[in-house]
Amino acid sequence: MTGETITRADLSEAVYQEVALSRNESADLVESVLEAIIEALLREEIVKISSFGSFSVRQKRKRIGRNPKTGEEVTILPRRVLVFRPSHVLKNKINQDSEE
Repeated sequence: MTGETITRADLSEAVYQEVALSRNESADLVESVLEAIIEALLREEIVKISSFGSFSVRQKRKRIGRNPKTGEEVTILPRRVLVFRPSHVLKNKINQDSEE
């Protein structure tokens, strides 16, 4: 792993380089796309991005867990979790690149 992180600014710069928009318009475009994804997830809709993957929100029930240090049983409260499932295209691309 390289340890590098892609930021919103990096995404905006990539849009700016590829599309004939100003830097501000590129940043606004990235923000609007991310906001649309967030709003759909808040409505518990599935967000599918072709050849990339899908995001969804899953409800986890209350359960009993264990503190790894003490072994003490602890109740884990119900919660919603964000789930990402990569597409087969993305999986194949990552595996292809790792073989080189």
